[in-house]
Amino acid sequence: MKIAAVSEDGVTISQHFGRAPFYVVLTVKDDKIILREKRDKICHAQFAGEPHGRPGAQAIPGHGFEPESQNRHARMAETIADCDVLLARGMGSGAYESLWHVGVRPFITDVADISEAVKGYLAGVLTDHVEQLH
Repeated sequence: MKIAAVSEDGVTISQHFGRAPFYVVLTVKDDKIILREKRDKICHAQFAGEPHGRPGAQAIPGHGFEPESQNRHARMAETIADCDVLLARGMGSGAYESLWHVGVRPFITDVADISEAVKGYLAGVLTDHVEQLH
C-alpha cells in the first residue's frame, strides 16, 4: 500500500492540498512504513497564468468543479497515481472528487504529523473530516 501526504516541509501534512509543493509518499507493508520518498507536485503557483473559468460565471455544483479546475486537479494527481490514499488537512470539494475519480482515496485529517497520521490511518482510528472541504 502507498499513502501520500501533501507537505511543505516533509514532516507535516499541509493545510491545503492545492498549495503544497510536494508529496511525501510512504510505502507500507505489514502495517509498517518501509519506504519514504518525496515527490514534486504542481501547485497553485504553477497555475497562476492559466485561465480560471469564465469571468462572472458561477461554477456548478461549486468551487473546483469547472472543467479548468478538474484538469488542474488531474494534473496534480498524476504524480501519485500509484498511491491508494492521499492525506491532507484541507482541500476544495472539486479536488476531493477528482482524486476519487483517479483511484486515490482522499482523506482529510486534523493530525499534522505525517508519520502519526499514517499510523492512525492504518490502525483505523483516523477521522476523515470531510466537513473541512471548501
